[in-house]
Amino acid sequence: MKKRFSLPTWIPTLLVAAVIYFVVRYANQTEAITHYWYQVIEFAAILAISALGLNLIYGFNGQFSLGHVGFYAIGAYSSALITKDFGRKPWSGDPVGALSWMMAAQLGILLVLVAFRVSHLGELRRRMRTGLSGWLKPHEASMITTVLTLVVSAAIFVAGYYATIGLHWMAYRLLTALFAAVPENVGTGLNFFLAIVNGGTIAALASYLVGLPLLRLGSDYFGIATLGFAVMVYTALQNSDTVISTMKGARGMVGIPPLTTWNWAFGALVIGTIVMRNLIRSSHGRAIISVREDEIAARTMGIDVAQQKAVAFTIGGFYAGVAGALFAHLYGFLHPSSFNFIKGFDPLIIIVFGGLGSMTGTIVAAVGYALLLEGLRVLLPQGFEDWRFVIYPLLLLAVMLLRQEGLLGTKEWGWLRAPLPPEREIPVPQRALAAQNGGNVDEEAQHG
Repeated sequence: MKKRFSLPTWIPTLLVAAVIYFVVRYANQTEAITHYWYQVIEFAAILAISALGLNLIYGFNGQFSLGHVGFYAIGAYSSALITKDFGRKPWSGDPVGALSWMMAAQLGILLVLVAFRVSHLGELRRRMRTGLSGWLKPHEASMITTVLTLVVSAAIFVAGYYATIGLHWMAYRLLTALFAAVPENVGTGLNFFLAIVNGGTIAALASYLVGLPLLRLGSDYFGIATLGFAVMVYTALQNSDTVISTMKGARGMVGIPPLTTWNWAFGALVIGTIVMRNLIRSSHGRAIISVREDEIAARTMGIDVAQQKAVAFTIGGFYAGVAGALFAHLYGFLHPSSFNFIKGFDPLIIIVFGGLGSMTGTIVAAVGYALLLEGLRVLLPQGFEDWRFVIYPLLLLAVMLLRQEGLLGTKEWGWLRAPLPPEREIPVPQRALAAQNGGNVDEEAQHG
């Protein structure tokens, strides 16, 4: 049987992505669209990146999170501190001061986490208590064990602190030499790239630390707890000028270089989509999805449920941090009101509207959501712009009533679909072939 030729799914997907990229770029260069709508399209791509991260947490892993906007804010402000420091008037006193300290702090925290994991404090405490119980009274053994555990923990923290100082010195020297060796325009782009990456990694590290105690909660309780985290971040940003004056607190952070362009936003969305697709279609992705389907069955099959939850939550936080970094440099201004708990429902609305567990639906819904909100701002009469916050919930309600699974449900398009297994020839027994031809095996053997 001849195999039918089928076009690889990545080809039409690549063509569509290329057409979208060049159409938007051409429209901007020829002024077919205004700069306002150009920024709206860029914001739609940024919103899609953030929504992809939440879709991994909620759509694929089944963890109902309301604190996504908190990691979005962490990525935005941390990256803004890095790029603003790189200007002619660095707020930290050195152009690479903020970047080197953030890199060193992240590595120091990772070293502390690794040290706690390697030391097995829980097992060590149990052994000490068992060994001392034969010599001391139970309450005395418990007290001494607790004191020794605290001493070991303090030693790890102290070692991490001095390791961070040493890492900062190394990072500072390396970054200073690196930026001195490249032209100024290249250095600005490189600094922006490092700011985006650090915004994502800081948000990912924060999500991992937040997830350590919170991921033990059930889905509804986990949602309320993450909402509390988002409120904490918002409150901290309101008073951030008491710690770092350049953040301006409730007045809003100004002087951020507007470095986000269509190339950066679209490129980050493409890379994020490719990584997300490959993750979901891998064995790790199937393990993440199995937790959503049935935790008990997944645990029975040997899947580490807690680990899969932590991985999904951390990667989702990274996506939020990258999106926040791009958002911070889109308008050049940050205000805590952009990250309040009301704004935190935006990515949740997008993934529900597009379809939980659908990357294609998430991207389409993010673009539609951004264009709808800003389109209603233009279409509605002057003085009625706020009615858009009444119209789009009605549209969302209609979609939920008529199509509860969202626009695409769990369906994907093009290369984002799950790959089909390769075709192969199935051997057919000789007796079956003879029966189909109306003969028998013995006659065929004699003629053979």
